Amino acid sequence: MAKHDHRRVIALDGPAAAGKTTVARELADLMGILLFDTGSLYRSVTLKALRKGVDLDDEKEVAKIARKAKIKLKKASIDDGRSADVLLDGDDVTWEIRQPDVDANVSKVAAYPTVREALLEVQRDNADGNAVVMVGRDIGTVVAPEAGTKIYLDATVEERARRRYQDMRRQGEDMDYVTVLDELRERDFKDSTRATAPLRAADDAIRIKTDGLDVEEIVGMIEKIVRERWAE
Repeated sequence: MAKHDHRRVIALDGPAAAGKTTVARELADLMGILLFDTGSLYRSVTLKALRKGVDLDDEKEVAKIARKAKIKLKKASIDDGRSADVLLDGDDVTWEIRQPDVDANVSKVAAYPTVREALLEVQRDNADGNAVVMVGRDIGTVVAPEAGTKIYLDATVEERARRRYQDMRRQGEDMDYVTVLDELRERDFKDSTRATAPLRAADDAIRIKTDGLDVEEIVGMIEKIVRERWAE
């Protein structure tokens, strides 16, 4: 495995709807550094598999999709709330990968060892030598275990469901709170019990419970931690 320099990587992990993407976007903007949402890679593979009608229970076929997919994350070119442009084989799929059918299937796709292996070096190379915020569920444990700063954002499942429900309502999605809550509980179970890179906080991660905190407070806490470490 190639040696990477991840000393200036900020690894931001946590369960679905813990506020990771929003916090990461604000933090990256505040510090003027790169933002890389690794979940976009798995979502893009899921979307491509759904588009091609691939059986998502067939790991071999899904992994084939992952190896062939050309996925790029670029600085946001449209001011519509996106944290970055997500390009799949040249097409802008930034919002398509956030649709309910992708939400419902991405955990299964992300659990496949061969899919994770196919996307691992893409993530590591992107972070190599850069000051970057990387968002995911296994950044501090698997993708960049040598990251200089590891943060684990968490919140109760009820709080996370409320946030997800409000986001979906704003985007015009017709779904009730109880359904969102049930889906998040199922997502948590899948993410934390998968055999490969299960969701968990790195032993040396700083845990931040986001219930009752606004984005500015969370970002301020993390920025202080990062700047102190970078000054050492």
